[in-house]
Amino acid sequence: MATALVIENDPTDDLRRLGEWLTEGGLELRVLRPHAGDPLPADLEGYAALVVLGGDQQAYPLSDGGPGAPWFPALEGLLRKAVRRRVPTLAICLGAQLLATAHAGRVERSPSGPEIGPALVGRRDAAEDDPLFRYVPLMPDVLQWHADEITELPHGATLLAASTRYPHQAFRLGDRAWGLQFHIECDTAMIAEWSRDSAVLAELDYDPELVVAACDRVMADVEEAWQPFAIRFAALALGELGDDNPRRSLPLLGA
Repeated sequence: MATALVIENDPTDDLRRLGEWLTEGGLELRVLRPHAGDPLPADLEGYAALVVLGGDQQAYPLSDGGPGAPWFPALEGLLRKAVRRRVPTLAICLGAQLLATAHAGRVERSPSGPEIGPALVGRRDAAEDDPLFRYVPLMPDVLQWHADEITELPHGATLLAASTRYPHQAFRLGDRAWGLQFHIECDTAMIAEWSRDSAVLAELDYDPELVVAACDRVMADVEEAWQPFAIRFAALALGELGDDNPRRSLPLLGA
């Protein structure tokens, strides 16, 4: 059985439902927790996929010039190797921001302010040619919880989903690395934990109980949209996802 390497950047943001879906898709999961002292490998030898989760840290340098977490330089190195070696990669929220910064994209404190709670994102035209996104609904439900945003995608990235205030909601680098600014892994208990004594909710003057209830109402819709996405990602990592894109290039004249 193929193994996916999972990087957990924050103890409050684990695999949760996404882990269940990837396991259902046939992947074994090896979770490393660098926040708890687990060292990161030098490369991805022996792994069929890489999954990088979210966290409360920032993807851009701190005020003293240091990284947002001590392991971020090594993690960005793994993300570069994954893209270069075409290892299927799924990066979520902070993970997506690190995927961007690892490839010379830009992440900043969002000028639009924090984005919290249930939301819809819009699939872009390029999603029609994407092996995972072309089966996602046109306006899928997602869960948002971020104050930073990707303000500039890496050169060559393909934008797959957007929203009005936050234009870079999902993107692909190369043909096998996806970044999602939003969360698909959360369950209601995770949202409730994030809402407890949350500085960002206090900043927005949001009632934590109302936020949790609003997120809980869309959990089934999030699963309906993103469980098949996760299963297809697992199939890609297992080598079971063929080129079923109906849009094929025409042969060159004279070939």
